[in-house]
Amino acid sequence: MRVLVTGPGGFLGRYIVEQLLARGDTVRGFARGDYPELAAMGVEMVRGDLGHLDEVSVACDGVDCVMHVGGKVGVWGKWFQYFRANIHGTMNVLSACKQHGVERLVFTSSPSVTFAGRDQKGVDESAPYPDHWLSHYPHSKAIAEQMVLTANGEPVAGGAKLRTCALRPHLVWGPRDHHLTARLIERAKRGKLRRVGDGTNLVDMVYVENAAEAHLLAADALAVPDSPVAGQAYFLSQGEPVNCWQWIDEILALADLPPVDRSISRSAAYWIGAGLEASYWAARRWDAEPRMMRFVAQQLATDHWFDVSAAKRDLGYQPRVSKQEGMERLGEWIRASAACGVRNAE
Repeated sequence: MRVLVTGPGGFLGRYIVEQLLARGDTVRGFARGDYPELAAMGVEMVRGDLGHLDEVSVACDGVDCVMHVGGKVGVWGKWFQYFRANIHGTMNVLSACKQHGVERLVFTSSPSVTFAGRDQKGVDESAPYPDHWLSHYPHSKAIAEQMVLTANGEPVAGGAKLRTCALRPHLVWGPRDHHLTARLIERAKRGKLRRVGDGTNLVDMVYVENAAEAHLLAADALAVPDSPVAGQAYFLSQGEPVNCWQWIDEILALADLPPVDRSISRSAAYWIGAGLEASYWAARRWDAEPRMMRFVAQQLATDHWFDVSAAKRDLGYQPRVSKQEGMERLGEWIRASAACGVRNAE
């Protein structure tokens, strides 16, 4: 299979690229920056911006499948930034697929496209999109996901039809995670972590290699013209929800840090987040993320875990790496990173 991966240098994208290469697929990467380490691995790198159709079109020429992983993440920033990367960028990917006869598109979405600030306990893919949004990120991803799923079955050059699906991995973690894990450790070291809510909420998460494998499974499933995967969205997780704050404490322990011992109520965190968002917006501080936001407060205090039986049934998805094994690997990476930091300081 000849595969284009957008966002190949990101946390999840890099693992997808590595798994594709390991099984012998030909991989092309599309990114704004240079990634010489990927080129050294045999990835054909195309430099460009998702917001430019002509550049996306060049990247899609001659591939069998696109794994659209790239986009703007995080929960703070201007709407235009999210629109350009996540919505307009996805429109360009769809257009380029149709132009060049690409028949398969796997879109990396997020479970947050169904999050309305309330508990989600074992919900499946029938959960609706919310009526209001607490962050531009899930809003933009929901619009992009709807575009991808609606495009399923549309004609592409050459007379075939486009087959699409969307994957919703929740709280992706593992070695080389410079977002979730790194931010938790950094805030804990500065004494800035607070438990939000009563500390009993359960959440789903997924080890990064399991999430990456699901993308390959989805691409393979879409190779069948009448695939049941086409036009569908799938939640992805370890299949075993964990206590959010106990898991955070486990991650901190890997870095020899104490557990979170201070807390704040959900309502207090929400209104503090609202105030910080308002002050940051008034000051046009788009380059600095507030310490608390409404979306984050609701996420940290509510249950959100999902039924992944559809992914198991249609994709053959099984989380091969257990939570225990994944945490051991994460611990090794954290310790190695810390040792490297000490050597560099010396």
